[in-house]
Amino acid sequence: MKIGVRVHDLGRNTPENLAKEAKQIGFNCVQLVVNKAILNEGGLPTYLCEEKVKTIRDAFLNEGIEIAMLGAYFNPVHSNLDKVKVGVTNFSNFLKYENLFNGHYVGSETGSFSDDPWIYHPKNRTKEGFLQAANVFKELAKVAEENHANIALEGAFGHICYEPKVLKEMYDYIGSDSIYFTIDLFNYLDISNYDKYLDILDDAINLLGDRTVIFHLKDFIVENNAIKRVDIGKGMLDYKKILPKLLACNKDAYFIFEGNSKEGMQESYNFLKKIENEVTK
Repeated sequence: MKIGVRVHDLGRNTPENLAKEAKQIGFNCVQLVVNKAILNEGGLPTYLCEEKVKTIRDAFLNEGIEIAMLGAYFNPVHSNLDKVKVGVTNFSNFLKYENLFNGHYVGSETGSFSDDPWIYHPKNRTKEGFLQAANVFKELAKVAEENHANIALEGAFGHICYEPKVLKEMYDYIGSDSIYFTIDLFNYLDISNYDKYLDILDDAINLLGDRTVIFHLKDFIVENNAIKRVDIGKGMLDYKKILPKLLACNKDAYFIFEGNSKEGMQESYNFLKKIENEVTK
């Protein structure tokens, strides 16, 4: 399995130190958000040039770490159009440099009319709202095609693509082979449906299939009538049932820890490797 980490969950550092730390835990790939992970970076759009990209790329390559996804998450339906413009510019820049990074995908969620934070808004579940977001990503798909790059889109319960079916509809609407999927099971859950998480996962896998190239791995408990994220292996998700489903969907996908505490990273990694060994015998 290609097991990786959203690398800024290890903290902000030099690319060399981040790569070494990821490798020491056991990870062989990362999800990289440059402005959140790399020391002395910040602000959007991220400034990219050939020299800078090669320096970051080589730091990870030297440790045998793949850059699975370049995170360029932005809200395509934010009411502040300047923020949308910056997000589109940033995403486009990463698509243009994706191959030089030796990256595989540039990723984003599909946003919300709540602006910040991205939570449920009634307009998210309208045709008008869907088209407003989809048309932004349709233009970005053209940039991806021009640069032989790929996009990984991700749904979430409170966002425009609030269930897997809507994410598949967005893919069909955009009509580009540059579009792939990230499945984050936790993102589709809330207090009303968490007990049906295996059914929701099955639905996502059946709809999105092997165009799913990234699985975000998380865990949760229920506390004060709400779901609360915890480190992988410390919650309610039955990875002995989940992992075989993910591997059957696409064994070559990237399995990315997202939001795990740094302190619990090694224990969570060891937990997942133990499950992998059990289910792949």
